[in-house]
Amino acid sequence: MKYKAMSLFAGVGGIDLGFEQTGRFKTVWANEFDKNASITYQENFADHLVVEDIHKLNPSQTPDVDVILAGFPCQAFSVAGYRKGFEDERGYLFFEALRFIIEKQPQVVFLENVKNLVGHDNGNTFRVIREALEFHGYHVKYQVLNAKDYGNIPQNRERIYIVGFKDREIYKNFDFPKPISLETKISDVIDFSTKQEERYYYTKDKQTFYPLLEEAITSQETIYQWRRKYVRANKSNVVPTLTANMGTGGHNVPLILSDTGIRKLTPRECFNVQGFPKDYKLPDLAVSHLYKQAGNSVVVPVIKRIAEQILLALEETNNKNPKKNKSLGNSFP
Repeated sequence: MKYKAMSLFAGVGGIDLGFEQTGRFKTVWANEFDKNASITYQENFADHLVVEDIHKLNPSQTPDVDVILAGFPCQAFSVAGYRKGFEDERGYLFFEALRFIIEKQPQVVFLENVKNLVGHDNGNTFRVIREALEFHGYHVKYQVLNAKDYGNIPQNRERIYIVGFKDREIYKNFDFPKPISLETKISDVIDFSTKQEERYYYTKDKQTFYPLLEEAITSQETIYQWRRKYVRANKSNVVPTLTANMGTGGHNVPLILSDTGIRKLTPRECFNVQGFPKDYKLPDLAVSHLYKQAGNSVVVPVIKRIAEQILLALEETNNKNPKKNKSLGNSFP
């Protein structure tokens, strides 16, 4: 039996992919407003994506599902943004997701956002979100997880994950995954040896600050960033948090010392650093769009591990009380 999922703010499909990798969840309806992200999504998933402004959609005209997935836009709460929260119209997009949750009443709600959501506005923003879910019948658990500690992915990326359950027994049986050791090396996700296209390289002919790069970028064990006037070395031997503004300027993309010169990560490598499989299709779009998509996405192995825990809670509860299977009437063989 598989559980039907609905994906809101689907992006390029990272959350959908993590859930589908368990083999027990299937996205049957998804929504994304960004046309370029939609192209990438549709390259990799069946044709169930609605490309439209979520404000214009009627939840009653969407299929019944067991799970709603929503990585609602986080710029309004991001440390890298202006921290306006609900004062920013993007912050209100949570309430658009809530419209669908209220209408569809799924057994499980899964939300993902930036770590800063917890502390924003002295905790008031997160309190509103949590209480809104609880008011509509959900029992909520949440935790901040770092990709390098919970996803076996060498990226320092902390995100908050919020899981709500209609059934209190399923809620009680759910636990977030435990930390695991980081065994994936930087060289497993970044190709240091193959010559890449010239546009990814920094040279003394193209960059006036190249001597500073050459002086500071000395190790293949370290990922670097150019910070306008100096080079920052990420000495933890992981990739720094990938951001959406990688698509707004080349210097925002992490730098490496490859065998063929100093260069920035390619879009494919950025997707690798988010834990996407290497056969995930990247369409022929401007690299700026692909960088933005990678930075906006999620670390897929972390999502998969949480989805596995959700599945365990569902199965454990249903096995104890088979009648609960009837409440999951949207599932299918």
